[in-house]
Amino acid sequence: MWLQETNPFGNIGISALVASIPILILFYALAIKRMKGHIAGIITLVAAILVAIVAYGMPAKLAVLSTIYGILTGIFPIGWIVLCAVFLYNLTVKTGHFEVIKDSIASITEDRRLQALLIGYCFGAFLEGAAGFGAPVAITAGMLVGLGFQPLYAAGLCLIANTAPVAFGGIGIPIITAGKVSGLDPFVVSQMIANQLPLLSFVVPFWLVFIMSGWKGMKEVFAPVFVTAASFSVTMWFVAFKIGPELPNIISALVAIVVLVSFLKVWKPKQIWRFPNEPAASMEVKHHPFGRIVQAWTPFIVLTVLIGDWGISGIKYLLDQFTVKIPIAGLHNAIMIGDKPLEVIYKFNWLGAAGTAILIATIISAIILRVRPKTYLSVFGETLNSLKYSLTTVACVLGFAYVANFAGITPTLGQALTVTGSFFPFVSPFLGWVGVFVTGSDTSANALFCNMQKITAQQIDVNPVLTVTANTSGGVAAKMISPQSIAVACASVNLVGKESDLFRFTVKHSLLFTAIMGVIVYIQAYYLKGMVPAVVEASAVAKAATPDYGLSTVALVVSFAVMVLLGIVAARQRME
Repeated sequence: MWLQETNPFGNIGISALVASIPILILFYALAIKRMKGHIAGIITLVAAILVAIVAYGMPAKLAVLSTIYGILTGIFPIGWIVLCAVFLYNLTVKTGHFEVIKDSIASITEDRRLQALLIGYCFGAFLEGAAGFGAPVAITAGMLVGLGFQPLYAAGLCLIANTAPVAFGGIGIPIITAGKVSGLDPFVVSQMIANQLPLLSFVVPFWLVFIMSGWKGMKEVFAPVFVTAASFSVTMWFVAFKIGPELPNIISALVAIVVLVSFLKVWKPKQIWRFPNEPAASMEVKHHPFGRIVQAWTPFIVLTVLIGDWGISGIKYLLDQFTVKIPIAGLHNAIMIGDKPLEVIYKFNWLGAAGTAILIATIISAIILRVRPKTYLSVFGETLNSLKYSLTTVACVLGFAYVANFAGITPTLGQALTVTGSFFPFVSPFLGWVGVFVTGSDTSANALFCNMQKITAQQIDVNPVLTVTANTSGGVAAKMISPQSIAVACASVNLVGKESDLFRFTVKHSLLFTAIMGVIVYIQAYYLKGMVPAVVEASAVAKAATPDYGLSTVALVVSFAVMVLLGIVAARQRME
């Protein structure tokens, strides 16, 4: 049995400097050398293993096993969610239904301010919740350019609009990762984010319109902006606080779209606002019958229903009975942290995982929409191939995170950060901001820093739920300036080579949003402590789960009825 050491050099400053070597290598590889994410991830992982063995005296066998355990966690359940979410999205694109979805959004208003609100903010949030990983900005920026927006402006607006939804992106994967790495219950982390990000979500729509048309232009459309911001933010708070991290983006975006569209049926701006000397629109917007629109949205409706079912206690309890628990031989109870051996058990909940719910949603959608098995399998293969490097990056970052946690590297950095003292809650969002800026992913930033945030909070006697959450809440503001996001945005609007112009457009907004989040976290740490949920370990939640079979039965009946209705709509569309 090996005893973890958090200050191997007897000086916390020197120990922290050595512990930071893998992170500095990652920053150098991504921010300066501009290496591919998976290459940088592999190099960083190797560096972390060497630091663990050479500097911390961790036996090579334990370092390798810790890495393998992290990689397994990166592949499943985290990578599994990413793969299935993007697969669902690609399936709608391949079958042509996504064009109908885009048309249904783009044909609602001709006012540029409201188009940016509807497409960049609402539809972008929906895409972030359903797929994430660059798809939202690429799609929405391209749509706005097609409608007549200047390319740089469209990309910048969509990057800013994509701020708040990032935390719940890809069916809540950043928060699930934060829970995995820190050992906290992801539902509690979701509740804390519900007490932070809805404020930013409420501000962003006004900010977008203000950037476009100034104070006067914003006043002209204050009513639709307000109902959009309020409906999105309130729904986000409710779903994140009451249901969990998987559906806040999808449900709040759908609610905001319905509310805004309904509002625009009875309210019109006094004058249609357009850009001075704007180019002619190049996108041909088609109008589709209601049944066709419902049919196109079928995959995402099914997704929402199934993810909701998977989160109900009775269903979740039954699904978890199929979990395979595998103690990692040679690592389980082989590391002493203080006076307690570290339990390392890999839980393969193949049926209860959110990714499996998404996969089932793709199967049901394929049946309803009569997607041929050959097409279904080919799209899955294409998705897997397109994500091979992204999934490798996720696996390497999780491998690094776990070897750093088990070796003592992360606790060392956590102790070093206590030098900020009571000011740390303000600093903690900036740590997440740095992580997302470098990695381009809130998920990767959480894997890197969430356990460090937890340890630092414990050292300064602050609720660790707050700082773990702050890593996510602060990180979302860096998404708009991360090199990866800017590269995707420029590529989507044919502005390759103009990345620096887009960076200058977004950087001031990014810093402002992060500073606002720092103030919010600081106030919650010392003056509004009641807003911070109690610390709940993920393991304690699993043991205390009380299944509600009555609610589960109702949910299954409702879900079946929804599937039948969608099938009827699809059948009628085929007949017409």
